[in-house]
Amino acid sequence: MSLSPSELASLLVEEIKKATSKEEDRAVGRVIAVGDGIATVYGLPGAMLGELLSFPNGVKGLVMNLNRETIGAVLLSKTNSVSEGDPVYATGRVLETKVGDALLGRVVSALGEPLDDDGPIETPSYRPIERIAPGVMERESVNTPLETGLLAIDSMIPIGRGQRELIIGDRQTGKTSIAIDAIVNQKGKGVKCVYVAIGQKNSSVAQIAARLRALGSMEYTCIVSASASDPAPELYIAPFAGMAMAEEWMEKGEDVLIVFDDLSKHAVAYRALSLLLRRSPGREAYPGDIFYLHSRLLERACKLSEERGGGSITALPIVETQAGDISSYIPTNVISITDGQIFLTSDRFQAGQRPALDSGLSVSRVGSNAQTKAMKEASSSLKIELAAYRENLSFAQFGSDLDADTRKILAHGSTLEAGLRQKNYSPLPMPLQVITLLALKSGALDGLDVEAVVALLARLRECYLDEASDILDELSAKKRLDDDLREKIAAKTSYFLEREKQ
Repeated sequence: MSLSPSELASLLVEEIKKATSKEEDRAVGRVIAVGDGIATVYGLPGAMLGELLSFPNGVKGLVMNLNRETIGAVLLSKTNSVSEGDPVYATGRVLETKVGDALLGRVVSALGEPLDDDGPIETPSYRPIERIAPGVMERESVNTPLETGLLAIDSMIPIGRGQRELIIGDRQTGKTSIAIDAIVNQKGKGVKCVYVAIGQKNSSVAQIAARLRALGSMEYTCIVSASASDPAPELYIAPFAGMAMAEEWMEKGEDVLIVFDDLSKHAVAYRALSLLLRRSPGREAYPGDIFYLHSRLLERACKLSEERGGGSITALPIVETQAGDISSYIPTNVISITDGQIFLTSDRFQAGQRPALDSGLSVSRVGSNAQTKAMKEASSSLKIELAAYRENLSFAQFGSDLDADTRKILAHGSTLEAGLRQKNYSPLPMPLQVITLLALKSGALDGLDVEAVVALLARLRECYLDEASDILDELSAKKRLDDDLREKIAAKTSYFLEREKQ
């Protein structure tokens, strides 16, 4: 077949266009500088923010800076195997992590790769680590309790399914213990749990995993670990990956509890990446988008409407303070994002109060909507009574001659504080919490020392479990205190106290 010169020219132009488009589809760039886990790439004009890049030797990178001539990418692994001049390929995909039930009972990396010795993780499901949070019309209000099993929290700072409640305090004040207790208390309640360890020691993560296995809680829990020895990019993506894992279950109509331990180290890792990428430093050298970093993460925790399946993600982010300074940069950022905070203090912790809760600065913005009616009635005046106790206690330090009313307030408040003490890994179900609160508020234990109150309440709960399980079952079924049930509880508690005096 003969072609005219014009037809031949047009055919050649088409072939050149096809070849050019194939080369653009391949999208090859070159590394022009690399160091500290950051690669500067020339080329790739069509690269997108958050796109996954492929480097030689199986190294993956994440696009985080788009400049006029170059791209700034963070390397996710094997950073020493990338050198100047290496080719870089655009994948057209965003970063994804493994999701699904295969992750339950496992300790995994941010990308869902196993870190334990239980073999490979086989799952066909992957999700992007970043996504836009559900809109307001796709959500419903928080109205179902997520009980932590800790009397002080469930009574005064209730947490609901779909809520974001910050746990904040200095080092070594029991922040992680509260989160682990909340996970342990979900056993048998149909709530899956994700614990994201950010910048923790590997030995600490191993201890947590061993403790959860010993308590039978690891079977419904996944631990995502980005340890202190891992590069900063892994610490940066870990909480987003954990949230993606939780969303897989939420969108199937299930309830999920996710713990971020802790977002202070996450912010530091992001600050390190941002400074290496030559982003402008702002307050305390954090980049300007540090607030957006945590807000886009925590906004994904919510309770979906029934039309969307009714699933929920409850987030418990942890933030560390310095010398109790709750007004510093990262704490105030996260406080403004969340639906309340549990503030722990070193003074109370060192005094033996566990949890070391400051009930004045702690708050739940969901409030009694996340409580059963029985708990709401039993704990109605607890915060006010504790506030009165602490106010009078501060005045009592300056004077020895106290009137009868003040002595009564001090005795009652001391009993309340003692009764709210709780050991690690011993969560209480709602009926036993209500029984304990009613006994404390009755005033029958006032005047006893701390150890006597703790021991007496422990025996009271054992008495109900052994001799009055029908009352506990009725309370668990009704979830409210009617007159008949109140009389039964008052009679049983009075009988127990009389027996204890003999």
